[in-house]
Amino acid sequence: MTTTAKPLFEQRRIAGTPYGFSATRIRDLGAAEYTLVAIAADKSGSVSPHAAEIERTIGQIVASAQLSPRADNLVLPVCVFDDTLTEIHGFAPLAACSARDYRGTIANGGTTALYDAAHNAIAAVSGYADELVAHDFAVNAIVFVVTDGLDNASKTSRDSIGAALAAARSRGRLESLTAILVGVGVDDASTGAALAALQRDAGFAQYVELARADAATLAKLAAFVSRSIAVQSRALGTGAAGHTVGF
Repeated sequence: MTTTAKPLFEQRRIAGTPYGFSATRIRDLGAAEYTLVAIAADKSGSVSPHAAEIERTIGQIVASAQLSPRADNLVLPVCVFDDTLTEIHGFAPLAACSARDYRGTIANGGTTALYDAAHNAIAAVSGYADELVAHDFAVNAIVFVVTDGLDNASKTSRDSIGAALAAARSRGRLESLTAILVGVGVDDASTGAALAALQRDAGFAQYVELARADAATLAKLAAFVSRSIAVQSRALGTGAAGHTVGF
């Protein structure tokens, strides 16, 4: 897969929220089917000791996915969040992404708008999928929300996540949608239990908990995410979601 020029993005709004997303112009896409891979990564103040490692993890995910036989069928938006959401880049063909894009993106942050970030990632995937399907693309998606703690700053509610997932799945545009919640550096039992409850209540397919956020653990996380992307992308055209991957 060769690296392409940076795509031209068009802006989109998400009804009912102050957020939105940007996406590559549909006429600039070259394949007939796509797996949308959304990553929302926590950059709140408590994450700062591990900022460089998390940035490298996102870069490793991109580099690994670019080696996949399905690389030309992957489109990737990346967002980071503390009490606000910041789009690193919108829905971009994987070939236009580089591990260098994520250096310096996990800057010292504030509090944690986890619900906003999860809702936005899911709603953005659903919205872009609607457009792609309307132009005769086949589409499925996988969403990763990575956090080290609980929400304390969102404008949307906890229930909005489950509602967004249910709406995306019921619209019939996405062939399948898998959402995975990842707790990084979660060494407190009550936090882990609360995130596990969020996974069940909201409808995330999987909750992965990592007690540490060191380089070795995050490298393992990058490999897990890469495998999950590959499984979901290979499932496109089967009518079913890819199976969940063990960590």
